[in-house]
Amino acid sequence: MEIGFEGRTVVVTGAVRGIGQGIAHAFAALGATVHAWDILADGLQETRRTASPERGGTIHPHVVDVTDFDAVKAAVEAAEAESASGAVDVAVHVAGGVKGQSKRPIEEVTLEDWRAIQAVNLDGAFHLAKAVAPGMKQAGTGRIVVISSGAAFNVSLTGIHSYGTAKSAQVGFVRQLSAELGPFGITVNSVAPGFMPTSPDYVRQWESYGEEGQTAMVKRIPMGRIGTPKDIANAVLFFASDHAEWVTGQTLRVSGGM
Repeated sequence: MEIGFEGRTVVVTGAVRGIGQGIAHAFAALGATVHAWDILADGLQETRRTASPERGGTIHPHVVDVTDFDAVKAAVEAAEAESASGAVDVAVHVAGGVKGQSKRPIEEVTLEDWRAIQAVNLDGAFHLAKAVAPGMKQAGTGRIVVISSGAAFNVSLTGIHSYGTAKSAQVGFVRQLSAELGPFGITVNSVAPGFMPTSPDYVRQWESYGEEGQTAMVKRIPMGRIGTPKDIANAVLFFASDHAEWVTGQTLRVSGGM
């Protein structure tokens, strides 16, 4: 199955670390013009520096806060202005995570803590979809992919109420939006990764288990290993490709069988 994205314009949010960086690199290696977004400017330069673009692919770093709709809209319009189709062809929302928080009893969770996680995970997905949809509708095609989590289907290993809730809500959002945008030739899907220590918050979580806990976790995974950003990128590439033009409203769990 040949997959290529030559001439396609792709936006990837949360492109500095782990899964987001892996997805940005994967699209660039298959010829896409990738607009890599994050709030960490130095990290964006590293994402571009460590990429191996092929077939005309490029990575363009942009500092964008996905919780700010005006900033998202402006960045989308800039990408559309340079796109051959006049639209963002593929939009992938990866930005999210637990925002440095840890497990606490609900009575100790502040409203600000709750909203911070909802804002980047759920509002960010909404902002990106809202901004790219008009251009995709005009083009008559488009791909939107949201990175959710296994926490959408089980109790979150993080123990953080807002995180598990946001990831579940992302799946519902994808399902609802797919029904609306399908008639315009736009697909909307989600990938739900299993746990992988690919950012500082999740590295801390992984290290908190200790050697014995880490070994026990790996043993519970039927495939016998922790996942990698490449595993998730491969699923996203499929959803974004022409091979998935009749697949929408779906969430693919990429978790080694967990």
